[in-house]
Amino acid sequence: MKSKPSRKVFVFFNTLLMLLLCLLCLLPILHILAISLSEKGAVAAGYVKLFPVDFTLASYRYVMEKTEFWRSIGVTLKRLVLGSTLSIFLTILTAYPLSKPSTQFRRRTLYVWFLVITMLFNGGLIPNFMLVRELNLMDSIWALILPGIIPVFNVVLLLNFFRDLPKELEEAARMDGASHFRILWRIYVPLAAPAIATISLFTIVGYWNEWFSGMIYMNRPENYPLQTYLQSVVVQTSLTEVSTGSLAEMRDRMLISDRTFKSAQIFLGALPILCVYPWLQKYFTKGMTLGGVKG
Repeated sequence: MKSKPSRKVFVFFNTLLMLLLCLLCLLPILHILAISLSEKGAVAAGYVKLFPVDFTLASYRYVMEKTEFWRSIGVTLKRLVLGSTLSIFLTILTAYPLSKPSTQFRRRTLYVWFLVITMLFNGGLIPNFMLVRELNLMDSIWALILPGIIPVFNVVLLLNFFRDLPKELEEAARMDGASHFRILWRIYVPLAAPAIATISLFTIVGYWNEWFSGMIYMNRPENYPLQTYLQSVVVQTSLTEVSTGSLAEMRDRMLISDRTFKSAQIFLGALPILCVYPWLQKYFTKGMTLGGVKG
């Protein structure tokens, strides 16, 4: 069947709008990348827009030689592996019983509301800091992981996905003598792969981008995760405050400025997430649709 003219007009303008929105998201990244790959004179003169001018990798070489940069990446990767694994595991264990009807799990609604209230109200920054300090977690990797280890939004998303799964599968497994633990890991978890991929993406991005906890829970800069380190460099540190180091570093210093140096670190900090997201995007869209909040 031929499309009606009105349909063609709608598709054209809808496509145009999506392209404009994509450009709004993409242009700032391209601009930062172009600055990081340009010579400092062209950047200072305002010649750099979306493409590098006087192409140079001096900023990236300078960043790569910084021990602090690689140390912060190590802290972030450790946080990412430990935090994401524990968070997803505990989220699954929390969502499964809460997905059961009240006839199977008494006061299930009460527990759900108890969790939802924490999305609206919390103790605040000072009580959280005092709790971490009294637990002797300061300057440890656990201070970056344990606060907020079970995101309530992820629990709600996953429990609603579990509730949409056919109940006949669980009933058949129970008749065969399967326990709740076996049903969860052999039936629910494999079928919930899109939702788990979605909350995994949320968790990974959250741990990778979060910088504030590193600032308040870490007393020593060597314990900073990557984003906290970048925040201290971009906001507080100028290139003139960085030690000169070797002759190679001094040569690179002649080609870079504060803007190119900071832009290179910002782009390197965002690059891993930009690489990971396309692989999880299809699961992300499906998980958000099927696990929408229903109550």
